[in-house]
Amino acid sequence: MERRPKRFRPIDSEEKRAQAEEKRLARMMKALKAIRSVSSAESMELEDLARQRAAQDILGRLAAPMVGMRWEPFELDGIKAAWVRPDWGHDRSQIILYCHGGGYTSGNLGYSRPLASKLSHVSGRETLCFEYRLAPENPYPAAVEDAVRVWDHLMYQGYGARDITVAGDSAGGNLALVLLHRLKAEGRRLPKRLVLLSPWTDMTASGKSYTERAELDPTITMEYVRAVRTAYAGDADLTNPMLSPLFGDFTGFPPTMIQVGSNELLYSDSEQLRDRMRAAGVLCQMEEWTEMWHVFQMMPIRKAAEAMEHVGRFLLH
Repeated sequence: MERRPKRFRPIDSEEKRAQAEEKRLARMMKALKAIRSVSSAESMELEDLARQRAAQDILGRLAAPMVGMRWEPFELDGIKAAWVRPDWGHDRSQIILYCHGGGYTSGNLGYSRPLASKLSHVSGRETLCFEYRLAPENPYPAAVEDAVRVWDHLMYQGYGARDITVAGDSAGGNLALVLLHRLKAEGRRLPKRLVLLSPWTDMTASGKSYTERAELDPTITMEYVRAVRTAYAGDADLTNPMLSPLFGDFTGFPPTMIQVGSNELLYSDSEQLRDRMRAAGVLCQMEEWTEMWHVFQMMPIRKAAEAMEHVGRFLLH
C-alpha cells in the first residue's frame, strides 16, 4: 500500500510567538511557585530579611532593561536615590517619581531598576526612584516621611506638582496613594497623574480575592501579607487611610491608571480602589490582565511589555 506523505499546516509567525510566550509563561509560573515554596518570605527575622533584600537587589540588576538608559545614583539628604535618564532627546520638564514595592520590609535601588527603567522607556521621561526606610527596623510612618522628603526635594529643585507623575507597585502603590493623601491633608497640590501596578490598598484584607484567588497567585500569600503588615503597622488601626489608603477621600485626585493581574491575591484592592475613585469623580482606568500575577510588569514577558506600553500611552495622552 502506498503511503501518502503527511501534510503539515504551516504555522504563522504570530502563532509561533504565541506558543513561545505560552511556554515562557509556564516556565515563569513554575519558577515563581518553586521560589515561594522554598523561601521564607513570611519571616521577619533580620537575617532572613537581609537575604531577601540582597536577592532582590541582584534580581533587579539582572532584570533591568537598561539599554539606552543612564543610571545615576546619588544621596538625597541621607536617602539613597537614583535617576533613570533616557539617552535620547526627551522632555526634561515632566518626570516620574517611582515608589518600589516589597511589603515595606524589603526593596531597594537595585530592585527599583526594572520598573523604573521601563517607565522611562515607555514615556521618554526621567524617573526618580529612592530607598525609603524599611520595617521592622523602621515601621510606619518612616516610609511616608521619606516619600514626603523626596517630594519636597523635587519642589526645591524647581519642579511643580503638575510636572510629576507618581507611580508605585504593590506596597509602593500603597506609599504612592498615602503620599497623595498626606499632600492633600496639608493643602498642597497633587501630582499630574498616578500610575499604580498591583497596588496594596487595603491592609484589612477585606476583599473577596484574598480567599477566592489564594491558590492562583504564585508570588504572594496571606501569611506574607499578615507578616509584613504587622512588621510595618504593628497594632495600629488598619483602617487608617495612612495605612490602608483605600479608606481615604479621593476627591481631587489626579487621573489614575491601575493595572492588576486576574490571578492576584490583591485583586480586590485594585477593584475597590477603582470604584471608590470613580465615586469621588476621579478619572480612573483599571486594566485587568488575564492569567497574570502580582506585579507581572517586572518580568521579561510579552504581556509585561504590552502593559507598560499602555502605561506610556496613558502618560503621553
